[in-house]
Amino acid sequence: MSKRVTNYALVILCLNSALFSQASAADTAEQSSLEGSPEFCQNLPRPEYASLTRLDYPNSWFELYEVADGVTAIYEPFQWQEAISYLIEGSESALLFDTGNGIEDIAAVVATLTDKPITVLNSHGHYDHVGGNFAYANILGMNTDFTRSKQAGQPNSNIRIEVSPEALCLPPPSGVTQETHIGKGYAISTFIEDGHVINLGDRSLEVMLIPGHTPDAIALFDKDAGLLWTGDSFYAGPIWLYSPETDLEQYRVSLQQLMSIKGVKWLLPAHNTPLVKPEILPEVLVAFDDMLAGKLKKTTAWEGTVIYSPLNQTSFSFLMRDEAVPYAKD
Repeated sequence: MSKRVTNYALVILCLNSALFSQASAADTAEQSSLEGSPEFCQNLPRPEYASLTRLDYPNSWFELYEVADGVTAIYEPFQWQEAISYLIEGSESALLFDTGNGIEDIAAVVATLTDKPITVLNSHGHYDHVGGNFAYANILGMNTDFTRSKQAGQPNSNIRIEVSPEALCLPPPSGVTQETHIGKGYAISTFIEDGHVINLGDRSLEVMLIPGHTPDAIALFDKDAGLLWTGDSFYAGPIWLYSPETDLEQYRVSLQQLMSIKGVKWLLPAHNTPLVKPEILPEVLVAFDDMLAGKLKKTTAWEGTVIYSPLNQTSFSFLMRDEAVPYAKD
């Protein structure tokens, strides 16, 4: 992994730590078990989880939360990505929306939650969202070159930092190490287009292409329940708009698209916290436009990158290349 990517991960650690609130006194025992771990670990658990129903599960890597009727958040809190995958159940089948970073066995988790047939769909093709895909035969993927290119998986050299000491609060139970961690390849069984509807029986989910973060970024909308999964296009934390595949013009259009969806009660992002009120989206768009207009405070993250911090807003920021915005197109 390149020095820049390594440093980016370190910035994520610091930013996530800065966005935490202090844990309650009831969490002192769990908190103390993380002493001596990286800084972000000291502020776990995030207070937003206190109001959610936590389900029993013996593997210490995952925490499972009931976030809505028939929806379980599968959270990986002890790794700096804090990835969240979602099991969404209908009367006849279930959808696994993202499969985490692949460090531990998410398929074993899902098997304890449902015996319904499983379809996998990823919010986008980045490695921390497709890590468990290899365990499934029925995988939907967006009909994009970017989506296809990710099926080969990731070599150890690209993602070994994800199990480095600075990335972990607890050692992976399976014994995965920096030397052994890889992103396993997988095969998409069906390619789909914008507007595709997934029928789980008594539950229908609409797939919405919202490119920007990546060319294949999607949102998933359960109109009847008012639930909108946003992947990495929005989450509470530093929103990564730094990568070569990011398109800022498309990202802005996609933000507007998300804001225009009627009947949304909750956003369900792919990192950090599973339930966010949709009223924050206009704030994200205003902050994004302020950034493009040069109105936001800019601080150096590392050589070649900067953080833009919105005014009077601490729940999100933008991690960018240190270039004039919007970035020049090739």
